[in-house]
Amino acid sequence: EVQLVESGGGLVQPGGSLRLSCVASGFNFPFADMIWERPAPGNGLEWLSTISSDGSSTNYADSVKGRFTISRDNAKNTLYLEMNNLKPEDTAVYYCATADRVSRGQGTQVTVSS
Repeated sequence: EVQLVESGGGLVQPGGSLRLSCVASGFNFPFADMIWERPAPGNGLEWLSTISSDGSSTNYADSVKGRFTISRDNAKNTLYLEMNNLKPEDTAVYYCATADRVSRGQGTQVTVSS
């Protein structure tokens, strides 16, 4: 059974930082491209970032570029999202998922507020 379990969310002040983790099991994580998403204003999910299976390639949405960093540790089957300079508009549930979006975790809540 494929499982993706996010953690690391919480309450942070504007300008603060958080590091999200996503532990994967039930599939061959080291061979899977992975993404982070969050709900989009209005409807659907907003893609935030993609990392290739070996970590050599990353891409970011304009909304988070320069503030968020995606990374992975294939030895630990874990995906990360380092979030810096957080803004109130970053408040959301954050999901990790396989890049084909077949599998997605339950999410972790991030709240940015003073």
